Amino acid sequence: MSLIADWLLRHSVVTCLLLHSLVLMTFCFHNAATSCSNGCYCSESDTGGKTVRCSNMRLIEIPQDIPNDTQRVYLDFNLFTTVPTNAFADLPNLVELDLSHNELSLLEPGAFRGLGPSLQFLDISSNKLVSFNPEAFDGLRSRANLTNNPWHCDCNLQMALPRVDLEPASLAGIVCKTSDPEETGVQGLAFLLAPAIDLCVVMKRTTDVAMLVVMFGWFSMVISYLVYYVRANQEDARRHLEYLKSLPGIQGKSEESSTISTVV
Repeated sequence: MSLIADWLLRHSVVTCLLLHSLVLMTFCFHNAATSCSNGCYCSESDTGGKTVRCSNMRLIEIPQDIPNDTQRVYLDFNLFTTVPTNAFADLPNLVELDLSHNELSLLEPGAFRGLGPSLQFLDISSNKLVSFNPEAFDGLRSRANLTNNPWHCDCNLQMALPRVDLEPASLAGIVCKTSDPEETGVQGLAFLLAPAIDLCVVMKRTTDVAMLVVMFGWFSMVISYLVYYVRANQEDARRHLEYLKSLPGIQGKSEESSTISTVV
């Protein structure tokens, strides 16, 4: 009996330790998935959606520990300069993202990758965005606040806008601070509301001039080749004629012909 009791006791201890480890691991994984981002404030809505607020914390990098069940993230009034590729790829339920009032000057390709099916509103207003990169918004169909950025309107912007799927009204927030060419007069205007302006006209003119230069160069090359060919053939013909004149039989015939002509 003592052996059986001892065996049961040992196995009971092992079983308890295993259960304890399992519970601890489950708690750790759950905590990692649902805890709040470090230093930020989190709240739960009545429907179970989590909101993470990291506003005005002087952050310089996008937090990587935002819980993956988050639906709303507020990162406004920080010091971000760049949104890197796949910055929010682990937040499949995100419906609202606020990045306004930062120092953003670059949105890397795929910056908002993975948010297309869920995101409903994106706020990147009041930043330092100059160039519009359509690859950063790949797959997004949400509303977006693009206002209060020093947008530079040029041919690249004109060709980029049709490539994005953002809500069309959102693109009206792109107000040109500078433009190329400058004489288009779009400064201070919403580019989407100035459809008659063609910012690619200079590029088209440059392309036309380049084509003319190439065609002129090709034509000059052909003419030069023809001139060289004619001159080379003339020189060969002259040499051939001189060679024929130098032959004895031809000279005798020439003198005989001359004598007969004289007699006649």
